[in-house]
Amino acid sequence: MKKIMLFIGLSLFFVSSFSQAPTPRSFISDSLDNYINAAMKDWQIPGVAVCIVKDGKIAYMKGYGVKEMNGTDKIDENTLFMIGSNTKAFTATALAMLHSKYAANNQSDKFSLDDKVQKWLPDFKMYDPWVTKEANIRDLLCHRLGFETFQGDFMYFDSDLTPTEVREKMGKVKPMNSFRSKWGYANCAFLTAGEIIPKVTGKSWAQFITEEIFVPLEMNNSIALTKDIDTAHNKAAAHTVVRGELRKIPYGHIDNLAPAGSISSSVNDMSKWVMAQLNNGKLYNKEVFSQGAIMQTRTPHSIMGNGGHYFNKGHFALYGLGWMLSEYAGRKIVSHTGGVNGFVTSVCLIPEEKLGIIVLTNTDANNFYEALRNEIEDAYLGLPYRNYSKFLLSYNSANEQKEIKEYKAIRDSIAQNPVAELPIMQYAGNYVHEVYGKMYIKPEDGKLVMRFEHHKGRYGILEPLGGNRFFCTYSDPIYGTKVLNFTVANKKVKSLTVEVSDFVEPFPYEFKKIK
Repeated sequence: MKKIMLFIGLSLFFVSSFSQAPTPRSFISDSLDNYINAAMKDWQIPGVAVCIVKDGKIAYMKGYGVKEMNGTDKIDENTLFMIGSNTKAFTATALAMLHSKYAANNQSDKFSLDDKVQKWLPDFKMYDPWVTKEANIRDLLCHRLGFETFQGDFMYFDSDLTPTEVREKMGKVKPMNSFRSKWGYANCAFLTAGEIIPKVTGKSWAQFITEEIFVPLEMNNSIALTKDIDTAHNKAAAHTVVRGELRKIPYGHIDNLAPAGSISSSVNDMSKWVMAQLNNGKLYNKEVFSQGAIMQTRTPHSIMGNGGHYFNKGHFALYGLGWMLSEYAGRKIVSHTGGVNGFVTSVCLIPEEKLGIIVLTNTDANNFYEALRNEIEDAYLGLPYRNYSKFLLSYNSANEQKEIKEYKAIRDSIAQNPVAELPIMQYAGNYVHEVYGKMYIKPEDGKLVMRFEHHKGRYGILEPLGGNRFFCTYSDPIYGTKVLNFTVANKKVKSLTVEVSDFVEPFPYEFKKIK
């Protein structure tokens, strides 16, 4: 569901210093194995699976490493990885299939991507009543509702909210931007789009994806819902890296946002999805979805940015329906990334070259999944070898060392037993956020522990840093560590501003104390 974003200003020094190495095509035939194996050690990635589709055939497909850290069970081409937001292209394609079907039968009045959302979901609401009435299905699928990227995700992500409750809360969140003014990544919008499918077809989103896409594409191992990953047999475990230490973490259970990111698949299964995408919707000359449906998803709808590149020329970055669209080295690139608890993945299509690249990894703390995609892309386009992995690793390592240093400084401060402004028990109590709901703070085993109404099993331990500042360590590593601030007036606690890691959501929540 998430996407690691790395914005770097480059100098000519970096361009020249990383421009030497193997000739383009020889990278694939002579260097790929060594490159991947070395990068897995550098990034602490237990397992990787990669596939290259070229001219309608599998040019390369291989699994590397192991399913679980310290294990011996190896990754193969059928090992399942959670693909996160690469699910979005499936959801958008499903709705585009319905659009094309009704258009072909001159029944666009019955269903169209231009339909208002309320036509199919009368209970759909946005913060602005005018937007509620005007928003259409395309708005949901191209991230132009006005939300800032990941806004509201802390409430929804890995919570016990039902899809209906997620949509209800979405309607109470005030978007940070005006309607259709700016691209802003919204997982809740894709959930809403997926909820339209049963209204049109009588099939649930998961059933439609399985029966209309997985089955005809012979994606026999893929699963639509995260609830089924626990009982799947050939699957990679989820991992993250915390201050340089690799850790296994629980699978994310995000079926309340399923159309945004719940699919698990393998490189073998994903190769068929990519082959059909590159062949006008056909696999083995059998049409699964129409060329018209494909073109709907690849039509630009939102502006993401200028589309700059680390080294080579790129002129724009747009968003279609469930796909990112860009120009690179004179070619149109259709791609997406995915990130969810313990996994980051990449799918890239270069239709003019009949080239598809799939990279799946089982940690959520690496940029290698994009580095490898870029390396393969450049090799096939005849561009110089750059060693993107080494380049990105240098920035990652610098940031990691900075985080370790900052963490040590905070731990050293805590060891000095700083005194809070008020007696500790005054910070305990019941709190509420107007949209999220309830949060509770109480002493447990001598520490203040913060627990949330809709994230059962997850909690934050609060340690005083002096004044009204507390250091929060979340029980789930993907929520991170944060310095949180209580608001105090007249010697009474009024509220606590809660933050989690940017991977989940970069925006704060003010919980007001009610008791």
